[in-house]
Amino acid sequence: MSDNKLNYRIINFAALMVILYFLVANIGIWWGILTKCVSVLSPFIVGFAFAYAFTPLVRWLEKKNIPRTAALLIVIFGIIIVVLGLLVITLPLVYEQLSLLVRMLMDVFNNLSNKFDLNIGNFEIKVTDYLNDILKEVGSITSSTTVGILNSSIGFISKFIVGFVGFIYFLVDMEKIRKGLKELLAGSKKTVKYIKCMDVEITNYLKGLEIFMVIQLFEYSFLFFIIGHPNWLILGILACLTTVIPYFGGLITNIIAIILASVVSTKLLILTIIICMIFPQLDGYLISPKVYGKTNNVNPLITIMAVSIGGTLAGMVGIVVALPCYLLIRTTYQFFKKDLKKGMNIVKETI
Repeated sequence: MSDNKLNYRIINFAALMVILYFLVANIGIWWGILTKCVSVLSPFIVGFAFAYAFTPLVRWLEKKNIPRTAALLIVIFGIIIVVLGLLVITLPLVYEQLSLLVRMLMDVFNNLSNKFDLNIGNFEIKVTDYLNDILKEVGSITSSTTVGILNSSIGFISKFIVGFVGFIYFLVDMEKIRKGLKELLAGSKKTVKYIKCMDVEITNYLKGLEIFMVIQLFEYSFLFFIIGHPNWLILGILACLTTVIPYFGGLITNIIAIILASVVSTKLLILTIIICMIFPQLDGYLISPKVYGKTNNVNPLITIMAVSIGGTLAGMVGIVVALPCYLLIRTTYQFFKKDLKKGMNIVKETI
């Protein structure tokens, strides 16, 4: 009689395989639906991400015996002041350096064409057109009235406002969100522990990333300024922003810095090469480990693979979120490693 009983493990496994087959077979449909949902929810997603990223700063202020309401106001108004200050102080300088950047790139292309007899006309046109478009946008912001800006970019402004309002609400209610999640998962201690592990991993990563971005901004702006690089601020901002792209981000900034320096003078070119050779090594082996600790201790090959996969699947957004996603996957595997091994042994015994 026992031999005639249904083997529910095999049935469940077969059902799982069928479900996976239909999911994979219709992946284009699911991806389209997901893309639309992300597009609609993107302001709230970005707002929550920033609120999550700045929560450690609020907690740090609370540890300094600052009331939570005051800590929230300090963080929110601090962000507003910094953003407005950067726009007012640096935007004209950015516009000036972008104008210089376009002229210098034209010189670079002309020199390459003359020295090596290369026909790079189409590439030159595309690059300069792209930079000129950026230049026009920055110029319109620095010279247009508020009404003109709103009329020309109402879609972006509306999303920005929604995202910023969402950021404020999420930041204020972040502790309530955490508490509600704990209450929702109160019946499963293991799940609560797993969520805590994920929270600690990503919080540490974001905290380290924020500190490292600020360091990169001031470090490279100062270094390129003292050697007399005409695009010192642009390169400092690039070094800051490209920090979110492991390995490749710094390389892109260094290549641009060297190319631009080659047009100015041999002395500047040599000094720029020295900076690009020495300081990334100090960042990688001295500053980065101090800032990140063990959080970002990822094999370089795995990091490059994660960035490549992320870029293939979701473009620039995929590149930016590739490392955090890998950290989540790694944390999940380490947390459920014993359970996964038990499950694999059951499958082997069943088969």
